[in-house]
Amino acid sequence: MVSDDKLLVLGRISGVFGVKGWVKIFSHTDPREKITDYSPWSVKLKQGWREFEVESGQRHGKSVIAKLKGIDDREAAQQLSGAEITVQQQQLDKLAENEYYWHQLEGLKVVNQQGVELGHISHMLETGANDVMVVVGDRERLIPYTPGLAIIQVDLAEGRVTVDWDPEF
Repeated sequence: MVSDDKLLVLGRISGVFGVKGWVKIFSHTDPREKITDYSPWSVKLKQGWREFEVESGQRHGKSVIAKLKGIDDREAAQQLSGAEITVQQQQLDKLAENEYYWHQLEGLKVVNQQGVELGHISHMLETGANDVMVVVGDRERLIPYTPGLAIIQVDLAEGRVTVDWDPEF
């Protein structure tokens, strides 16, 4: 049985590729093709949860294509179109100290060095230069995720990120 609270969404099956059961993937991983390193995938279908082993996968343009065990023709692949790809949290790679996955940051309270609560991290954005925290409180703030600059401390145990940020900005 698959437990929803331990699953992380890594992407979505966006369509089919060819006639031999390959699927197109929209991936949230970095790099995109990293999603095929995680196996099995838990996919929620109309009939319920189903796990798939990834047989093969590769980058294809701006998306990724993958071959899943047991999906051997275009019709079977079409049945998966639109389904989210999830994995168990423990499948993720271990990170170095002071590195975090976005899902670990989302929902944390954000306070500045003076103790003013600015809100909570609604979600993260990738901008190219650096990631950005979307902080929702009395208003929405976009705060760059730049450790040692705007980010002073991340405390997962306390559920808090301390920032160097003017509350008026």
